[in-house]
Order: sequence, then structure tokens, then C-alpha cells
Amino acid sequence: MGTPVLFIHGLWLHASSWEPWVTRFQDEGYDAQAVGWPGDHDTVEESRRDPEAIADHGIDDVVEHVAGVIRGLPELPILVGHSFGGMIAQRLLGQDCARAAIAIDAAQIKGVLPLPLSALRATLPVFKNPANKHRAVSLTAEQFRFAFGNAVSEEESDQLFERWTIPAPGRPLFEAAAANFNPHSPAKVNTANQARGPLLLIASGKDHTVPETVTRATLKQYRHSEAVTDLETFPDRGHSLTIDSGWAEVADTCLKWLRGQSL
Repeated sequence: MGTPVLFIHGLWLHASSWEPWVTRFQDEGYDAQAVGWPGDHDTVEESRRDPEAIADHGIDDVVEHVAGVIRGLPELPILVGHSFGGMIAQRLLGQDCARAAIAIDAAQIKGVLPLPLSALRATLPVFKNPANKHRAVSLTAEQFRFAFGNAVSEEESDQLFERWTIPAPGRPLFEAAAANFNPHSPAKVNTANQARGPLLLIASGKDHTVPETVTRATLKQYRHSEAVTDLETFPDRGHSLTIDSGWAEVADTCLKWLRGQSL
């Protein structure tokens, strides 16, 4: 068997959205699989029908869920996460639970201060009601277009929305928003770990949900570690870069980086 790779999705996307990536990585010899979040069902349709199962799971719940999958593997995996999945990947890497991690348009970790207006607008469907902390929240096609599909055509954005979106728990967003006021925040990552595996951060220049400034501020959080921390930027891409028609370019960039790290 090849080196295990776990793909971790973020809010509003189902694990099956990683299927093209799983196939691409398997073709390159990796033992790849996508991991769902607690409460996710096996399909998009089932997850949409049962939002209560998804509701009220926080960052720690997802970290422990993925850690449980890791404990069942024959060796430590490479983690590839998008959005909140990228935060989860960084936490687990900092805890020495992974050989390496790739965090794509990752949600901001504790210590990251920039809060661009576009990020506030993208997450408004959750924050407009404090009760959403304990609920699962769905996006409309219009909200998805702003938060994910702004760098692709409206037609493609609508197709991605129909194919991959599911309700998302509000709790992780509330936890991330309060991270810098909570010394024990679940969004805290051990960025000073000198012995961890290599990390690749990927930023998108047109991302409304996690603007490039957030990813660059995340990179600065790792300045006290001498472990490999690299940054790649896709200037013309938005938050949908892992699922839209340009996904293969991003996947191939990840594969090239892994080869460069002898992974």
C-alpha cells in the first residue's frame, strides 16, 4: 500500500467533493480517502435530509473524529484540508499526528488577526443569528456564489452548489471568531512545533471566504518554527478551487510539492 492521504472537507461541502482528488492521488500511488465530519451521511442527499445530525459539532469534535481515523491507519498520513478542513489538518500536524499537511484556503487559526469584510459577508448566514451556534445552516445558491463560486461562471457555481453542498454546523465559525479571546480555543494550533512534518499553505487571490491576507497572516504564525512551511498562491481562484473546473491544477501543485518533500 502507498502512503496514506486523508482529505478533509470544510463547511458546506460533502466529503464526496474530494472524489476527483482521491482518484488522482491513487493514480500516483497514494492510499487516498476522504474523511467526513461527525454527523455527515454517506451521500449529499442523505446529509441534506438530516441536518440535525450535522448540527452542533465543533472544531474539537472534528479533530477527534479525524484522529480516530488516523489511529486506524498503518502509518501516519499526509493530510489535505480545505477551509476548516485546512485548520483541522494544521492542528493535527502540530500534534504530530501526520507526516505532512496541505492547508488550502484554510480557516483562520488563533493568532491570525485580519478579518476582511468579504469574510464577514461570506459567513453572515451563520452569524446573523446567535442561535445558529447550535444549528446546521444551509447556503442559498446566491450565498454560495459569493462565498465559493465568485471566480467561476454563475452557471458553474450553480452546478457546484447543486452537486456538493450540504448543511454545515455553525459552531466552528463561532469558535474561530472568538479564538483570539479564548486562551484554550479549539482554533489554537501548535505553530512553534520544531519537529512536525512539512506544511504547505495555499491561498486564492479572489477568495471571499478566506482572503489571501488571512493565509499570509497564518504563514507568519509559523515564524518561530524551523520546520518546512511553504506558501503557494493561485491569484485568479476563489474558495471553490478544490471542486471547480480548475481543481486539477491545484491537485497537481500539491503532488509536485509532496514529491519535493520526498513524500
